[in-house]
Amino acid sequence: MDNNQVLVFAGKGGVGKTTCAAVTALYYAGLGKTTLCLSTDPTPSLRHIFEIGGKEKLRRVEQGLDISELGPDEIREMWDHKFGREVYEVFSAFIDIGYSEFTEFMVSVLPGLGDEFMVDYIRELKLSCKYEAIVWDTAPLGQTLALLNTPAMLAEHLRLAPRIYSRFKLGARTRESIMDIIKRWQKLSALNMEFLQREVNFSLVTIPEALAVEQLESIQGEMHKFGIGIRQIIVNNIIDSDGSDFLSIRAGRQKFYLAEIQRRFAAIPAISLPLVSFEIKGLENLRKMANILFREKVS
Repeated sequence: MDNNQVLVFAGKGGVGKTTCAAVTALYYAGLGKTTLCLSTDPTPSLRHIFEIGGKEKLRRVEQGLDISELGPDEIREMWDHKFGREVYEVFSAFIDIGYSEFTEFMVSVLPGLGDEFMVDYIRELKLSCKYEAIVWDTAPLGQTLALLNTPAMLAEHLRLAPRIYSRFKLGARTRESIMDIIKRWQKLSALNMEFLQREVNFSLVTIPEALAVEQLESIQGEMHKFGIGIRQIIVNNIIDSDGSDFLSIRAGRQKFYLAEIQRRFAAIPAISLPLVSFEIKGLENLRKMANILFREKVS
């Protein structure tokens, strides 16, 4: 990995992406790279995995490794600082709503909006060069990617409806042209989309089961639609049969889905991680898992 890169672990819930993110962050910190591992999961577990307490937004795990769990309060702050007032200028021209009500609706109800803020936050964090490695536990896909296209969609609709547009030509607060506000918002969204396309390494995490494999194909399709590449696929919880009938049957079924992953995603490097006997939390066990993950990557 080059200096100052961003790695994202994406996938459906319950496949182990948070664990993979934590293990990877610990590994790169161990190489001497200043590393940040952050999560935007609504029910974050980074603190649990690293077995550290406290409620600080940014927490030092050990030398060179920080973790951050960003929830609704932080998302509202990001909204207000970067997007909120300008986007409110646009939408308040359509509807009569107070700013606080509008903010609550946007960050709490509209799916994916929090991760859109995170894309911009991480882009600026990378530009600051504060960390050499940024590991993000989330999935900025689907709805989030679509949201980055929202200003372009609004601009097109307004362009096609000049009579309607003329009725709300200026923003109520800035007195700036609504179209100019949208263009600036569009430019920012384009920057964030380009950042995802060119400067972020995506790892998809899955497990060798029917539903997970189908979901993997759906995620890959979403990413392809937006021009985002996949660095690797991590297949988690591979069973090594001990000879018992139960585990032999499970292992045989997993081999079928592993073959399916190799067939459907032949152009993407795949890593298989074993189902381990120890619980993957705490620095000692996370380092054990890092040895497994990165030995597999080298081999």
